[in-house]
Amino acid sequence: MMTSRKYLTFILCLAVVGPAAAQSDPELPYWASISVDEARMRKGPSQDVPVIWEYRRKDLPVKVIARHETWRKIEDPDGTQGWMAARLLSRARTAIVTGGVRPMREAPSASAAVAFRAEPGVVGKITDCANGWCRFDVRGRRGWIETDHIWGD
Repeated sequence: MMTSRKYLTFILCLAVVGPAAAQSDPELPYWASISVDEARMRKGPSQDVPVIWEYRRKDLPVKVIARHETWRKIEDPDGTQGWMAARLLSRARTAIVTGGVRPMREAPSASAAVAFRAEPGVVGKITDCANGWCRFDVRGRRGWIETDHIWGD
């Protein structure tokens, strides 16, 4: 149970990290990924507040939209927002395939040969993003994907 002092501290923390604080930080938002096999999203930046969601998907991309001390407010691919301990996140760039089955091309061009296809929900590492394309690596299989077909670019 939360004591009145902890509750007051929590309310003050929320006031400090509201939308105005997020807009004043020039590094926000930025892309990150979950770096552990299990991670919890909470309603606020404290282990004393309820868990909203438990993630069991290492490398899932998230968007960091605010920060408070050792906590980061994140948005997941479904649009859910909450707080996660910064130690559970990595700056490693990943993305998730959205929509339908997407072609992974051998070069960053719609006319390039298809190297393989990725189903919606597939997570991979991304590099070399430019001109609407990202290099996408799914466990060693590499190809180019249009940025409109992924979340996390």
